[in-house]
Amino acid sequence: MSVEVGQVCKGKVTGIQSFGAFVALEGEAGTQGLVHISEVSNTYVKDINEFLTVGQEVEVKVIKLDEASKKISLSIRALMPNPEGNKAPRREKNAGGEGAPRRRRDGKKGNSRQNPGMSYKSDPDLDGGYTLMADKFKDLGL
Repeated sequence: MSVEVGQVCKGKVTGIQSFGAFVALEGEAGTQGLVHISEVSNTYVKDINEFLTVGQEVEVKVIKLDEASKKISLSIRALMPNPEGNKAPRREKNAGGEGAPRRRRDGKKGNSRQNPGMSYKSDPDLDGGYTLMADKFKDLGL
């Protein structure tokens, strides 16, 4: 394959399926790629036939090459301007950086529920001077 990722090519739609359209690239003998239905337009595409027809000349951008299977992924959408009102591309999930801890709304690290510390010490005034409940249990034989 003599095409490269990022390259813009002209081509002709050779076939249409429910999942996308096959495009023969101009100047590349026998080279054909697929424009997935999600890469046809900036808007939602329910029926690809409303956007493309067999024999139609299109301009596409190479977005992915798989040398092993010799598949070329193409996009028409990548060459379109972003329509007003559409959101910018999504940020990566871990926007805080690799391995960054999640932050709570109050800005602190960790789990939002904190377990209060459990105290196993007894009250010497109430239990006859024992400082640990374990000592009291030993004396009681428990």
